[in-house]
Amino acid sequence: MTVHPFFHAVCIACALIAMSINQSARAADTSVPKTPFSAALDADLSAIASDAAHPLASLSVLAIRNGRVVYQQQFGRRHIDSDAPDKSLPADAATMYRIASISKLVTTLGVMKLIEDGKLALDTDISDYLGYRLRNPHFPDDAITLRMLLIHTSSLRDDAGYYWAAPLALKEVLLPGGSLYGNGAMWAANARPGAYFSYANLPWGVIGTIMERVTGERFDRLMTLLILQPMNLHGGFNPADFPAADIRNVATLYRKRTEVADKEIWNPAGPWVPQVDDYSKQAPVPRAGPDYAIGSNGTLFGPQGGLRISAADLGSIMLMLMNDGNLNGQPILKKQTVDLMLSPQWHYDAAANGDNYRGLYQAWGLGNQQFLDVSSAGSGDRLVENGGFSALGHLGDAWGLTSAFAFNRSTKNGVIFMTGGPGFDPEKYRGKYSSLYRHEERILTMLYRNALVGHVK
Repeated sequence: MTVHPFFHAVCIACALIAMSINQSARAADTSVPKTPFSAALDADLSAIASDAAHPLASLSVLAIRNGRVVYQQQFGRRHIDSDAPDKSLPADAATMYRIASISKLVTTLGVMKLIEDGKLALDTDISDYLGYRLRNPHFPDDAITLRMLLIHTSSLRDDAGYYWAAPLALKEVLLPGGSLYGNGAMWAANARPGAYFSYANLPWGVIGTIMERVTGERFDRLMTLLILQPMNLHGGFNPADFPAADIRNVATLYRKRTEVADKEIWNPAGPWVPQVDDYSKQAPVPRAGPDYAIGSNGTLFGPQGGLRISAADLGSIMLMLMNDGNLNGQPILKKQTVDLMLSPQWHYDAAANGDNYRGLYQAWGLGNQQFLDVSSAGSGDRLVENGGFSALGHLGDAWGLTSAFAFNRSTKNGVIFMTGGPGFDPEKYRGKYSSLYRHEERILTMLYRNALVGHVK
């Protein structure tokens, strides 16, 4: 595939930036001064992470108040060796987690950068980018747009899967007659494109494929060039490309759960079972070989959920969005781009226009959830007990990890947390006032009460 001239310019600019960076330094300042509330919050969060009935393998948190980081802490172990406890490793400020669906928000930053550069447009038929005509066969006259993909109204579903290994071409899944099309379960039959919200991962594989096609660059490396490297962030979508020091600080995700005959067996008294990112004995496996055809299969690098990054570096992303696209005086995105990305694009209407998953999804922007602080018993998108924190951001839930990235753009207050996995069945520990798990409610409420609305000087 031909690399577009604009992308040569991007690569050159990023290369110059990279030359000026001391790669041995951490991307974000991980030393946060202690405040009067720090010790009490440390104790409260430690109690949540080590709760005998509901333990977490690890927990990494960060809080921003009035546009500055006021609290950051980690609890538990990023790697657990049950046979040799002395080889277990604590989580620290540089520990990176596979953040699950918060990755979608970060991928959207790359999309918005390409929109700025004139390589993508929100309301263009994505067939123009893919090089083949893509239609929901139930609605063959309706074009599908990038905007629809970003707000989960494209009519694509996860029923047929959302990840395929190379060298498969994604069109073999999406097009009738393709080798993996099957019965077309990936296409909704009850709602035309643009008409109905249904949260899904597959649209993000399509987004990744589009990004590759318009730039001629592999998705994982493209995101590094467009977003991670200019912001001096560690991590990325492909651990096989990480430096050895970063690989050592990727958290293994755990559950006290095994699968037997397709059944989940939870054993809270048993050992922590690695689920993903256990690199203690084997290095990360490359996601693509040299023969990978760029632009054929963007699912390969997990644009929907495969980013590994630390809480500190997610904090830098949050600060950039709070500050209209600028980080430490450096422009990453234009203010109008951030305004567009964070503007409401979809609101739940109980009559017809979406599945809100027990009240969890009330509104959506481009690649970000809009938390409206709606609550009822065990339902809603409320983030903190008794309410008061409306926010923008995203949640994550995969391989045992649960995570949240939520901020209020007006007050410049925000919270981030990532867990390394539960030692209990989270479905049996549901939230009291929202659709979240109870441990998520507890973490968010503790951070909010102490770090955001507490007496911070």
